Amino acid sequence: MSLDFLITTLIVVISPGTGVLFTMAAGLTRGARASIVAAFGCTLGIVPHMAAAIFGLAALLHASALAFQTLKVLGVIYLLYMAWMTLKEKGALSVETSEADKAPRPALQVITSAILVNILNPKLSIFFFAFLPQFVQVGEASPLPRMTELSAVFMALTFIVFCGYGLFAASIRRHIISRPRVLTWMRRTFAGAFVALGAKLAVTSR
Repeated sequence: MSLDFLITTLIVVISPGTGVLFTMAAGLTRGARASIVAAFGCTLGIVPHMAAAIFGLAALLHASALAFQTLKVLGVIYLLYMAWMTLKEKGALSVETSEADKAPRPALQVITSAILVNILNPKLSIFFFAFLPQFVQVGEASPLPRMTELSAVFMALTFIVFCGYGLFAASIRRHIISRPRVLTWMRRTFAGAFVALGAKLAVTSR
């Protein structure tokens, strides 16, 4: 395991994106446990992209305009849906202030939403298709186990960093939900961020 790989992975993982946004939203509105569940779901959402890269399926997305555009459109639609639900107070920033207020959102529902956030981004598959082979030596006797090992490390660091983001958000949760105006502006900010990420995905090309 090279130091270059660890440093590059940390830079990629720490950079804010849809997964970080979703995890922080979970921490802000539902607390530490929900943020960890969200981080786990976002990490699981990476698995199909890494599998695609390892088994060469990302080459299909790169070569097929239809496959790439289809997945991209679905991703944009889902991000816009997340933005709308956030503004409607039913999505990522629907606040649970107490047990009497409402039952906690089921963990499976949080995980499913988190997986969809990452799985509907075709650029991730192409990123891993280009990223992982750089750290596999030419002439490697068993490149598949090596790429699997690198993928596992990437996922572990993703989970750890996302948990950090989520737990930080959870730590300031009480200060946010006790101020309705702040919460309203935060909803608008998160919704705008989802729209911006959707727009960024919409204009990306292979």
